Amino acid sequence: MVGRVVEIATDGRHLSIFRGFLVIAEKGEEIGRIALDEIAAVVANAHGLTYTNNALVELSSHGVPIVLCGANHMPAAIVWPVDAHHIQTGRMNDQVSASLPLKKRLWAQLVRAKILGQGAALASVGAPSGGFYLLSRKVRSGDPDNVEAEAARRYWPLLLGKAFHRDQDGGGTNDLLNYGYAVLRAGIARAVMAAGLHPSFGLMHSNRSNPMILIDDLMEPFRPTVDREVQRLVKDGAREVDRDAKVALARVMVIDLPTNLGLSPLMTCAERLAQSLARAYAGESDSLDLPLPALPLEG
Repeated sequence: MVGRVVEIATDGRHLSIFRGFLVIAEKGEEIGRIALDEIAAVVANAHGLTYTNNALVELSSHGVPIVLCGANHMPAAIVWPVDAHHIQTGRMNDQVSASLPLKKRLWAQLVRAKILGQGAALASVGAPSGGFYLLSRKVRSGDPDNVEAEAARRYWPLLLGKAFHRDQDGGGTNDLLNYGYAVLRAGIARAVMAAGLHPSFGLMHSNRSNPMILIDDLMEPFRPTVDREVQRLVKDGAREVDRDAKVALARVMVIDLPTNLGLSPLMTCAERLAQSLARAYAGESDSLDLPLPALPLEG
Protein backbone atom coordinates (compact mmCIF):
# COMPACT_ATOMS: atom_id res chain seq x y z
CA MET A 1 0.00 0.00 0.00
CA VAL A 2 1.28 3.47 -0.89
CA GLY A 3 1.15 5.63 2.22
CA ARG A 4 -0.18 9.15 2.47
CA VAL A 5 1.94 12.26 2.90
CA VAL A 6 0.42 14.14 5.85
CA GLU A 7 1.03 17.88 5.67
CA ILE A 8 0.50 20.06 8.76
CA ALA A 9 -0.02 23.54 7.35
CA THR A 10 -2.04 25.43 9.99
CA ASP A 11 -0.26 27.22 12.82
CA GLY A 12 -0.65 26.14 16.42
CA ARG A 13 -1.68 22.53 15.94
CA HIS A 14 -0.65 19.71 18.27
CA LEU A 15 0.37 16.17 17.27
CA SER A 16 0.04 13.17 19.56
CA ILE A 17 -0.53 9.41 19.41
CA PHE A 18 -3.60 7.50 20.53
CA ARG A 19 -4.10 3.76 19.99
CA GLY A 20 -2.10 3.54 16.78
CA PHE A 21 -3.34 6.82 15.31
CA LEU A 22 -1.63 10.14 14.76
CA VAL A 23 -4.03 12.67 16.29
CA ILE A 24 -4.06 16.33 15.23
CA ALA A 25 -5.63 18.78 17.69
CA GLU A 26 -6.22 22.52 17.86
CA LYS A 27 -6.85 24.36 21.15
CA GLY A 28 -7.33 21.03 22.90
CA GLU A 29 -9.93 19.74 20.45
CA GLU A 30 -9.24 16.85 18.08
CA ILE A 31 -9.71 17.84 14.44
CA GLY A 32 -8.42 14.71 12.69
CA ARG A 33 -6.59 11.42 12.97
CA ILE A 34 -4.88 8.92 10.67
CA ALA A 35 -3.58 5.41 11.29
CA LEU A 36 0.21 5.29 11.63
CA ASP A 37 0.37 2.38 9.17
CA GLU A 38 -1.18 4.59 6.46
CA ILE A 39 1.40 7.39 6.69
CA ALA A 40 4.33 7.64 4.27
CA ALA A 41 5.72 10.91 5.65
CA VAL A 42 4.77 13.94 7.72
CA VAL A 43 5.59 17.41 6.38
CA ALA A 44 5.45 20.08 9.10
CA ASN A 45 4.95 23.33 7.23
CA ALA A 46 3.50 25.70 9.84
CA HIS A 47 4.60 27.69 12.88
CA GLY A 48 3.88 27.04 16.55
CA LEU A 49 3.40 23.29 16.10
CA THR A 50 3.84 21.10 19.17
CA TYR A 51 4.48 17.37 19.43
CA THR A 52 4.47 14.80 22.17
CA ASN A 53 7.71 12.88 22.46
CA ASN A 54 5.67 9.72 21.93
CA ALA A 55 4.44 11.05 18.59
CA LEU A 56 7.99 11.46 17.30
CA VAL A 57 9.06 8.07 18.66
CA GLU A 58 6.06 6.18 17.24
CA LEU A 59 6.31 7.84 13.82
CA SER A 60 10.01 6.95 13.69
CA SER A 61 9.36 3.36 14.78
CA HIS A 62 6.92 3.06 11.86
CA GLY A 63 9.59 4.31 9.44
CA VAL A 64 7.86 7.65 8.90
CA PRO A 65 10.23 10.58 8.22
CA ILE A 66 9.14 13.93 9.67
CA VAL A 67 10.18 16.88 7.49
CA LEU A 68 10.42 20.24 9.27
CA CYS A 69 10.09 23.13 6.80
CA GLY A 70 11.29 26.71 7.04
CA ALA A 71 9.55 29.91 5.94
CA ASN A 72 10.44 29.34 2.27
CA HIS A 73 8.90 25.83 2.38
CA MET A 74 12.34 24.23 2.10
CA PRO A 75 13.19 21.39 4.53
CA ALA A 76 15.20 22.60 7.53
CA ALA A 77 15.49 19.16 9.16
CA ILE A 78 14.29 15.58 8.88
CA VAL A 79 13.63 13.39 11.92
CA TRP A 80 15.22 10.06 11.00
CA PRO A 81 14.94 6.64 12.71
CA VAL A 82 18.14 5.23 14.17
CA ASP A 83 17.45 1.69 12.88
CA ALA A 84 15.22 1.45 9.82
CA HIS A 85 16.19 -1.88 8.21
CA HIS A 86 17.11 -5.34 9.52
CA ILE A 87 20.38 -5.43 7.53
CA GLN A 88 21.04 -1.71 7.72
CA THR A 89 24.64 -2.02 8.96
CA GLY A 90 25.67 -4.30 6.10
CA ARG A 91 24.03 -2.10 3.51
CA MET A 92 25.66 1.03 4.92
CA ASN A 93 29.05 -0.71 4.80
CA ASP A 94 28.43 -1.52 1.13
CA GLN A 95 27.41 2.09 0.56
CA VAL A 96 30.54 3.55 2.17
CA SER A 97 32.79 1.07 0.35
CA ALA A 98 31.33 1.72 -3.11
CA SER A 99 33.99 2.64 -5.65
CA LEU A 100 34.05 6.03 -7.32
CA PRO A 101 33.73 4.53 -10.85
CA LEU A 102 30.56 2.71 -9.75
CA LYS A 103 29.09 5.87 -8.23
CA LYS A 104 29.89 7.82 -11.40
CA ARG A 105 28.14 5.22 -13.58
CA LEU A 106 25.07 5.24 -11.33
CA TRP A 107 25.00 9.03 -11.28
CA ALA A 108 25.00 9.11 -15.07
CA GLN A 109 21.91 6.89 -15.06
CA LEU A 110 20.11 9.30 -12.73
CA VAL A 111 21.04 12.32 -14.84
CA ARG A 112 19.90 10.63 -18.07
CA ALA A 113 16.57 9.74 -16.45
CA LYS A 114 16.14 13.31 -15.19
CA ILE A 115 16.80 14.82 -18.62
CA LEU A 116 14.43 12.38 -20.30
CA GLY A 117 11.85 13.27 -17.65
CA GLN A 118 12.33 16.96 -18.37
CA GLY A 119 11.77 16.37 -22.05
CA ALA A 120 8.65 14.33 -21.30
CA ALA A 121 7.37 17.08 -18.97
CA LEU A 122 7.79 19.64 -21.75
CA ALA A 123 6.06 17.38 -24.26
CA SER A 124 3.15 16.82 -21.86
CA VAL A 125 2.42 20.56 -21.64
CA GLY A 126 2.86 21.18 -25.37
CA ALA A 127 6.27 22.85 -25.10
CA PRO A 128 9.13 22.05 -27.49
CA SER A 129 10.92 18.94 -26.27
CA GLY A 130 13.23 18.31 -29.19
CA GLY A 131 16.83 17.81 -28.20
CA PHE A 132 16.34 16.41 -24.70
CA TYR A 133 16.69 12.83 -25.91
CA LEU A 134 19.93 13.80 -27.65
CA LEU A 135 21.11 15.60 -24.51
CA SER A 136 20.49 12.47 -22.46
CA ARG A 137 22.67 10.51 -24.90
CA LYS A 138 25.55 12.95 -24.25
CA VAL A 139 25.74 12.12 -20.54
CA ARG A 140 28.92 10.20 -19.73
CA SER A 141 29.98 8.49 -16.51
CA GLY A 142 29.92 11.11 -13.74
CA ASP A 143 28.54 13.70 -16.19
CA PRO A 144 31.92 15.51 -16.51
CA ASP A 145 30.50 17.79 -19.19
CA ASN A 146 27.69 18.91 -16.85
CA VAL A 147 25.00 18.08 -19.40
CA GLU A 148 22.55 18.26 -16.48
CA ALA A 149 23.15 22.04 -16.22
CA GLU A 150 22.87 22.48 -19.99
CA ALA A 151 19.50 20.73 -19.94
CA ALA A 152 18.32 22.92 -17.02
CA ARG A 153 19.19 26.11 -18.91
CA ARG A 154 16.96 25.01 -21.79
CA TYR A 155 14.27 23.46 -19.62
CA TRP A 156 13.07 26.19 -17.25
CA PRO A 157 12.29 28.89 -19.87
CA LEU A 158 10.41 26.33 -21.97
CA LEU A 159 8.38 25.04 -19.03
CA LEU A 160 7.68 28.21 -17.02
CA GLY A 161 8.47 31.08 -19.38
CA LYS A 162 11.51 33.13 -20.31
CA ALA A 163 11.09 35.41 -17.28
CA PHE A 164 11.33 32.54 -14.81
CA HIS A 165 14.56 32.05 -12.86
CA ARG A 166 14.96 29.13 -10.46
CA ASP A 167 15.80 30.61 -7.05
CA GLN A 168 14.98 28.83 -3.78
CA ASP A 169 14.28 32.20 -2.14
CA GLY A 170 12.57 33.74 -5.14
CA GLY A 171 8.96 33.47 -3.91
CA GLY A 172 5.90 32.83 -6.08
CA THR A 173 6.47 29.94 -8.49
CA ASN A 174 9.75 29.15 -6.75
CA ASP A 175 7.88 28.64 -3.47
CA LEU A 176 5.53 26.22 -5.23
CA LEU A 177 8.52 24.27 -6.48
CA ASN A 178 10.10 24.35 -3.00
CA TYR A 179 6.94 22.94 -1.48
CA GLY A 180 6.57 20.22 -4.10
CA TYR A 181 10.20 19.24 -3.65
CA ALA A 182 9.71 19.10 0.15
CA VAL A 183 6.92 16.56 -0.36
CA LEU A 184 9.11 14.65 -2.81
CA ARG A 185 12.08 14.75 -0.42
CA ALA A 186 9.93 13.25 2.33
CA GLY A 187 8.90 10.35 0.09
CA ILE A 188 12.45 9.70 -1.11
CA ALA A 189 13.65 9.81 2.51
CA ARG A 190 11.24 7.03 3.38
CA ALA A 191 12.43 4.97 0.40
CA VAL A 192 16.09 5.43 1.35
CA MET A 193 15.29 4.49 4.94
CA ALA A 194 13.37 1.38 3.88
CA ALA A 195 16.34 0.27 1.77
CA GLY A 196 18.69 0.44 4.78
CA LEU A 197 20.84 3.17 3.22
CA HIS A 198 22.31 6.24 4.93
CA PRO A 199 21.17 9.62 3.57
CA SER A 200 24.53 11.36 4.16
CA PHE A 201 26.55 9.21 1.71
CA GLY A 202 25.60 10.31 -1.77
CA LEU A 203 26.67 9.59 -5.30
CA MET A 204 27.75 12.97 -6.69
CA HIS A 205 26.20 15.82 -4.68
CA SER A 206 29.08 17.18 -2.59
CA ASN A 207 27.67 19.81 -0.21
CA ARG A 208 29.44 18.91 3.06
CA SER A 209 26.77 20.70 5.11
CA ASN A 210 23.90 18.70 3.59
CA PRO A 211 23.13 15.54 5.63
CA MET A 212 20.58 14.36 3.04
CA ILE A 213 22.82 14.17 -0.02
CA LEU A 214 21.67 10.72 -1.12
CA ILE A 215 18.04 11.80 -0.92
CA ASP A 216 18.82 14.78 -3.16
CA ASP A 217 20.63 12.46 -5.59
CA LEU A 218 17.70 10.07 -5.86
CA MET A 219 15.17 12.90 -6.18
CA GLU A 220 16.58 13.96 -9.54
CA PRO A 221 14.61 11.64 -11.88
CA PHE A 222 11.36 12.59 -10.09
CA ARG A 223 11.75 16.37 -10.03
CA PRO A 224 10.14 16.80 -13.49
CA THR A 225 6.94 15.26 -12.09
CA VAL A 226 6.79 18.05 -9.49
CA ASP A 227 7.71 20.63 -12.12
CA ARG A 228 4.84 19.52 -14.33
CA GLU A 229 2.36 19.82 -11.45
CA VAL A 230 3.66 23.32 -10.63
CA GLN A 231 3.33 24.35 -14.27
CA ARG A 232 -0.27 23.20 -14.22
CA LEU A 233 -0.99 25.13 -11.01
CA VAL A 234 0.62 28.31 -12.38
CA LYS A 235 -1.33 27.97 -15.62
CA ASP A 236 -4.51 27.72 -13.53
CA GLY A 237 -3.65 30.94 -11.67
CA ALA A 238 -1.67 29.80 -8.60
CA ARG A 239 0.72 32.47 -7.38
CA GLU A 240 1.58 31.25 -3.89
CA VAL A 241 1.56 28.16 -1.70
CA ASP A 242 -2.06 28.38 -0.64
CA ARG A 243 -4.32 25.61 0.60
CA ASP A 244 -5.35 24.41 -2.87
CA ALA A 245 -1.74 24.30 -4.07
CA LYS A 246 -0.68 22.35 -0.98
CA VAL A 247 -3.44 19.80 -1.51
CA ALA A 248 -2.42 19.35 -5.15
CA LEU A 249 1.30 19.04 -4.44
CA ALA A 250 0.79 16.73 -1.45
CA ARG A 251 -0.54 14.16 -3.95
CA VAL A 252 2.67 14.07 -5.96
CA MET A 253 3.83 10.78 -4.41
CA VAL A 254 0.78 8.91 -5.75
CA ILE A 255 1.07 10.15 -9.35
CA ASP A 256 1.40 7.14 -11.64
CA LEU A 257 4.60 6.90 -13.67
CA PRO A 258 5.35 4.48 -16.52
CA THR A 259 7.81 1.70 -15.70
CA ASN A 260 8.89 -1.58 -17.22
CA LEU A 261 6.21 -3.20 -15.02
CA GLY A 262 3.44 -0.83 -16.11
CA LEU A 263 2.13 2.26 -14.33
CA SER A 264 3.24 2.60 -10.71
CA PRO A 265 2.81 5.37 -8.12
CA LEU A 266 5.84 7.62 -7.73
CA MET A 267 6.31 6.34 -4.15
CA THR A 268 6.59 2.77 -5.42
CA CYS A 269 9.05 3.88 -8.11
CA ALA A 270 11.15 5.60 -5.44
CA GLU A 271 11.23 2.45 -3.33
CA ARG A 272 12.30 0.35 -6.31
CA LEU A 273 15.03 2.87 -7.14
CA ALA A 274 16.43 2.86 -3.60
CA GLN A 275 16.36 -0.94 -3.43
CA SER A 276 18.13 -1.19 -6.79
CA LEU A 277 20.80 1.20 -5.52
CA ALA A 278 21.35 -1.03 -2.48
CA ARG A 279 21.79 -4.02 -4.82
CA ALA A 280 24.27 -2.06 -6.94
CA TYR A 281 26.30 -1.15 -3.86
CA ALA A 282 26.34 -4.85 -2.90
CA GLY A 283 27.71 -5.81 -6.32
CA GLU A 284 24.51 -7.62 -7.33
CA SER A 285 23.65 -5.30 -10.24
CA ASP A 286 25.07 -2.35 -12.14
CA SER A 287 21.82 -0.70 -13.18
CA LEU A 288 19.14 1.30 -11.39
CA ASP A 289 15.40 0.67 -11.54
CA LEU A 290 14.17 3.96 -12.99
CA PRO A 291 10.82 5.22 -14.30
CA LEU A 292 10.38 5.61 -18.05
CA PRO A 293 9.67 8.92 -19.81
CA ALA A 294 5.91 9.58 -19.70
CA LEU A 295 5.80 10.44 -23.41
CA PRO A 296 7.98 9.63 -26.42
CA LEU A 297 10.46 12.41 -27.14
CA GLU A 298 11.43 14.02 -30.38
CA GLY A 299 14.91 13.07 -31.44
